Amino acid sequence: MTVPPLPDTMPPVSREAAGVLPSGIGELVAYGVERPGLIPLWVGEGDRPTPAFIGEAAQRALRDGATFYTRMLGIPPLREALAEYVTRLYGDPVGPGRFFVTVGGMHAFHTAIRIAAEPGDEVVLPTPTWSNFFGAVAMQGARPVPVPMQFDAAAGWSLDIARIAAAITPRTRAIVLNTPANPTGWVATKGDLEAVLAIARQHRLWIVADEIYGRFCFDPAHEGLGRAPSIRDVWQPEDRDRVLFVQTFSKNWAMTGWRVGWLEGPESIGRIVDGLVLYGTSGVATFLQHAAVTAIREGEALVAEQVAQARAGREIVCGALGAVPGVELPAPPGAFYAFPRVPGEPDDVRLAKRLVDEAAIGLAPGSAFGPGGEGFLRLCFARSAADLTEAMRRMVPVLSER
Repeated sequence: MTVPPLPDTMPPVSREAAGVLPSGIGELVAYGVERPGLIPLWVGEGDRPTPAFIGEAAQRALRDGATFYTRMLGIPPLREALAEYVTRLYGDPVGPGRFFVTVGGMHAFHTAIRIAAEPGDEVVLPTPTWSNFFGAVAMQGARPVPVPMQFDAAAGWSLDIARIAAAITPRTRAIVLNTPANPTGWVATKGDLEAVLAIARQHRLWIVADEIYGRFCFDPAHEGLGRAPSIRDVWQPEDRDRVLFVQTFSKNWAMTGWRVGWLEGPESIGRIVDGLVLYGTSGVATFLQHAAVTAIREGEALVAEQVAQARAGREIVCGALGAVPGVELPAPPGAFYAFPRVPGEPDDVRLAKRLVDEAAIGLAPGSAFGPGGEGFLRLCFARSAADLTEAMRRMVPVLSER
């Protein structure tokens, strides 16, 4: 991914700021957002507003005066609720001292990279992956090292462990492991997780584990767990001090616009995170944190509904696109994205713009997600059945006529 040259009129800026890449997703949004009747499937959120029981909790907190400065690491009730949630979901007893509340998952990831890497260091990123990862690493002055995954039109995506091992250098400080993955829907196997942990142990690296889509897992082998496999399933006690978990309330609880997330890591870094939050955001609004407590303690039915809607959307999209001759779309085992490849259409940006113009459908170009994503399109299927059915009705003829 090449950084475009700065315009001559640009005042002097830092190298880190200049190195932040523009968003390929944002380019498509800007191109098509004003298109009348467009169905927007290009960003990672559903169409369901935050349920009333969460909003009412925020209103109660406001009425109770929860409007003052707060603790940098998060209010104790929320950190306790997070510990209870993780313990219940993963069967891995953890205490509230491991949880640090952030301004959404992006802030959690930024904080993790600031802890793990210094300017000039390297961070390994299996790709295609969320484009924001590249920007966050660059803003730290570190160098993202993309390691393309393998794609098979029948079997889907797989992690190339040998490539990851070969990408490690004396400057490597962290491996980012996003599973279930955005944009591919790939879900790590137990073997994948063990192999990445072994590499991290050998080279004393951090693992930044983005398991934000962990509840969105469609593999029947994991339905009883209610979640995807996690690095927690294979780690040893000594690994806990080398893993930073990035999480958010955005996906499970339909709270994308609230900007509440969390970072989980060893208690020993609490003092460091406290300082990073203090000098960065000065914490998350207290009344929002009280609403987050309600979401996580009372929202299991909501999570189940969100996953069920995504599962139904997956069937609609994969059924329709899978019937288009030449389109390659293995059903994604996790997350809530379809990532089809259209052979003969290598310019995914041009194809995405064509779908805006001819079908009023907004998709993200695969090239926005780094090496290996070229020629693909990302489609969010965490939407109503009616919207997705209409989107497929419009989209299939365009792809069939190429």
